[in-house]
Amino acid sequence: MKPYARAERISVTIQMAITELLNKKMQDPRVEMATISGVTVSADLRVADVYITVFGDKKRIRDAMDGFKKSKGFIKKSIAPKLGLKFMPELRFFYDDTFDKAARMDALIDAAPKGEDREEAEDAADIPDKDPADQDSADQDTEK
Repeated sequence: MKPYARAERISVTIQMAITELLNKKMQDPRVEMATISGVTVSADLRVADVYITVFGDKKRIRDAMDGFKKSKGFIKKSIAPKLGLKFMPELRFFYDDTFDKAARMDALIDAAPKGEDREEAEDAADIPDKDPADQDSADQDTEK
């Protein structure tokens, strides 16, 4: 499918406008630790999916998502003049867990044995000393 340059420009504008709004005008304590990680706009410019990252536990994430959903009208009214569109896109808010997944991967990589430690871990594992082909010939010798 052909990418729409206008939709991409509107996405960036919406992201910057909501970020500025978060920093300057929104007083809701539920959205304090939230960051707008991305915005995608449909090709017809009717729907904008806003991806939010929240630092904290699941309760803080839930509270932030509720805060954004409750203040959707205020956000739309505040950013509409900056977009210069005939119709303001419908805003849908989603939690972006990309950073959580990346942190989990980093932890797994850090926990993996490295260099000499890896060789020691492999040596400590139950690795047969004999080649499986040798084992087959030994089994045949015992059968004779």
